[in-house]
Amino acid sequence: MRILIFHGYLLRGTGSNIYNANLARALAGLGHEVHLFCQDRTAQEWEGVTIHVPDIGRVLPVYVADRYEGFDALPFPELDEAALGHYLDVNVAAVRSVPSPDIALANHLVMGPVILSRGLEGRAPYAVKIHGSALEYTVRPHRERFLPYALEGIRGASGVLVGSRHTAESLWEVLSDEPSLPERTRLGPPGVDAHSFRPRPRTEAAIGLTRLADKLGSGETAGWGGEAGAAEALRKLDLSRDRIVSYVGKLIVSKGVDLLLAAWPLVVARVAEARLVVVGFGTYREALGRFVDALGRRDLETLREIAARGREFEGGPPGELKYLRAFLESAGQGWLSAAPAAAARIHFTGRIEHDDLPELLPVCEAQVMPSTFPESFGMVAVEGAACGALPLSARHSGMAEVTAMLAPALPEQLRPLLSFEIGPGAVEEIAAKLVAWLAVDDAERNRARLALAKEAARHYSWENVAKGVIAAAQGRLDALPTPPTNISRAS
Repeated sequence: MRILIFHGYLLRGTGSNIYNANLARALAGLGHEVHLFCQDRTAQEWEGVTIHVPDIGRVLPVYVADRYEGFDALPFPELDEAALGHYLDVNVAAVRSVPSPDIALANHLVMGPVILSRGLEGRAPYAVKIHGSALEYTVRPHRERFLPYALEGIRGASGVLVGSRHTAESLWEVLSDEPSLPERTRLGPPGVDAHSFRPRPRTEAAIGLTRLADKLGSGETAGWGGEAGAAEALRKLDLSRDRIVSYVGKLIVSKGVDLLLAAWPLVVARVAEARLVVVGFGTYREALGRFVDALGRRDLETLREIAARGREFEGGPPGELKYLRAFLESAGQGWLSAAPAAAARIHFTGRIEHDDLPELLPVCEAQVMPSTFPESFGMVAVEGAACGALPLSARHSGMAEVTAMLAPALPEQLRPLLSFEIGPGAVEEIAAKLVAWLAVDDAERNRARLALAKEAARHYSWENVAKGVIAAAQGRLDALPTPPTNISRAS
């Protein structure tokens, strides 16, 4: 079959980018001819995949303000009507220029679906994949302007794929003017490449980490999102001694990285060998660096200022980080005493390409996903689990559904370590669960890590994701699962 995928963004870095790159390869691997529309000007084509980069000019409409090399990235609400119209017209014309596909997939609630609706003009059925960001950051807060585009695109879709029940319910609430939407909504989470994301013996893991450090040091990954000290940060990791925990994701306020950083002195006070590796880029990076620097100096005044101003440090209006503030108000002398040692054991790498993460994650004993904002899925948690790292995630939205899927792999007494509650006690709970996991008997922890990896590989594969996309586009919805209605918690 000839399959058209409209993404409109890069093919590296963030969740939806990785989703589309892997989906295109998986569909090609199944023998299909794939046409992938994106804005990754450096992307190289894969066998069976033709990449199209419509000339939209310098303005790239985005859902969350960020920097993109070669573009002026503007959140959708900041675009005037002329700029938005130009973006739509160019992409619609590009879709029309491709020979008629057999099926198609539109990504994001806006503007992919409306582009396919107008560009295909009924020539082929299409599905829509909801990733969450367009829904929560653009359509929900700006319904008057963007809801008509969302409805126009969604009404023509044969099937709508979501990563979680949480996203499904949010979608149905925002698009309540489309009563048939719940009947067309099916579960369609991302996948994981279990051949790459897998546990590795210590020697092999150490070699992989060295290889990654050398690659970063050589400048092969220099450029957008990277940090000059990335190679040095990784070379500081000593697998014979360090107990490594990671965070992988965007460095923005809503990801809750501040909660993890605040928890780190509590962890290091109990597990002196613990090291934290923070992988990612974003507009909150500078503030997080100030946070770690303040930890090193035991500077409570600066930490409280960061908590008070919050989103102001990533370019938004002042917005208090209330859970961080609650913790700082009650932080004891023991936490403050451990802060300098903890700060010295926090390392930022900047962006690491998704294809390089399998060199890092197998050396991690745990990976934390502390988002305070709803997530459509917990892909980072799945990939960490596939490598044998405990995926400690906030207990809400799509992350809770991933936790529920992975929890049966663990003995009952370890299942509570998979999640924590977002609230005033979040910092202490993150720390307590990391300490508890690192204190588990080595043999029991290794059995648990292998079980998590096996469970992640069993439930998520890109081949199954690709087959689900085809079924959704063809309207074969009976072949796909509906979003679960009951999610059992891990604690």
